[in-house]
Amino acid sequence: MSDQKANKPAATNADQKGQFSLQRIYIKDLSFESPGSPDTFRKEWKPEINLDLNSQNVKVQDDIYEVVLSVTVTAKNDNDVAFLVEVQQAGLFQITGMPEAQMKQLLGAYCPNILFPYARETVSDVITRGSFPQLLLAPVNFDALYADALQRQAGGSAAS
Repeated sequence: MSDQKANKPAATNADQKGQFSLQRIYIKDLSFESPGSPDTFRKEWKPEINLDLNSQNVKVQDDIYEVVLSVTVTAKNDNDVAFLVEVQQAGLFQITGMPEAQMKQLLGAYCPNILFPYARETVSDVITRGSFPQLLLAPVNFDALYADALQRQAGGSAAS
């Protein structure tokens, strides 16, 4: 009987742990432009690639959050825009019982990290369908980006 009592507090602690689950991944918005076509295809291909990343999250109902990773890729060739791709890769995540700091880390870094491979694949596919050479985006360290954003916020509020 003493063994059962010893196990009981452990079960109570397990009940208090937070839970995280992925509900759905989807494309919220997708845009491809090739404003210089067909002239773009007659030039030597030496592109300058610019990548912009952003993520946002919103609580859609109790314990369900939508995280949207926005990826914009602009390729210029001879200072002319060859193509522009914008993808909003989104996901619904259920997050229950997490402390606030851990919740912010999940929404600001972990969830975008889950979404990025899907956005990366979409960007590559759309660019290839636009008749441009395949572009594979390099992996992104969302934990470092999140830490930098926190540091900038702390610096900004300290300066105020």
